[in-house]
Amino acid sequence: MYLPGFNLEGKTALVTGAGKGIGRALAIGLAEAGADVVLVSRTLSDLESVAQEITSLTGCRAYPITANVGVREDVTAAIEEAVRLAGRIDVLVNNAGMNIRTPALEVTEDEWDVIVQTNLKSAFLMSQTVGRHMKEHGSGRIVNVASVGGHVALRTGVVYGTTKAALVHMTRILAMEWGKHGILVNAIGPWYFHTPLTEKLLANEAFMTEVVGRTPLGRIGQLEELVGPVVFLASDASSYVTGQTLYVDGGMTIYGF
Repeated sequence: MYLPGFNLEGKTALVTGAGKGIGRALAIGLAEAGADVVLVSRTLSDLESVAQEITSLTGCRAYPITANVGVREDVTAAIEEAVRLAGRIDVLVNNAGMNIRTPALEVTEDEWDVIVQTNLKSAFLMSQTVGRHMKEHGSGRIVNVASVGGHVALRTGVVYGTTKAALVHMTRILAMEWGKHGILVNAIGPWYFHTPLTEKLLANEAFMTEVVGRTPLGRIGQLEELVGPVVFLASDASSYVTGQTLYVDGGMTIYGF
């Protein structure tokens, strides 16, 4: 057979930042591909809503777990609970992220710390902890949600761009170290998508016009368009792909913004 499998039946995926936006869409998409899903974020009510949606739509199991994934103690406890409930973790999607749009000359130390903790430290702590579990089983998939801002300079702020560039490079290094354990580490780099976090920005007609003008496909991305790339990287279809960042950007990174 030359057509590889995209089916995730029998697998368990863990998604951080799973209560809203990109994380919610990816969690539901992974379940539609057959995976049971562990949902992690700070807000239980959001996770319970997503879990109910997953079970009603797909019949797959969904396990909501609250944690601050930028804190090691929370990460350790969350992974222990996830393994207790689901048995194992086959796929990790590091999606938790945030931004504070502040010009570089005005960035405070507190802003720096919270963005780095949320966007970068959390992905490392989750990868390290889940990586140990995956090493024991001799296989695993890790997908980091980076950004086009990790590849080109954007007006999203110096701290955000720095964390996403670091996440892209961390993806390469973990792939290099963990390939021998059967753990594949990749990333996706989205451009602008319709989410609760981008709603106000994209409501600005001038901003939207500029974004669309810099996008060869001439439109903003829809959340479901991120699901296929993540399912690909989570499945056997990508069994010889590691250390890569797949830009899901309507072609924007061809010439930047």
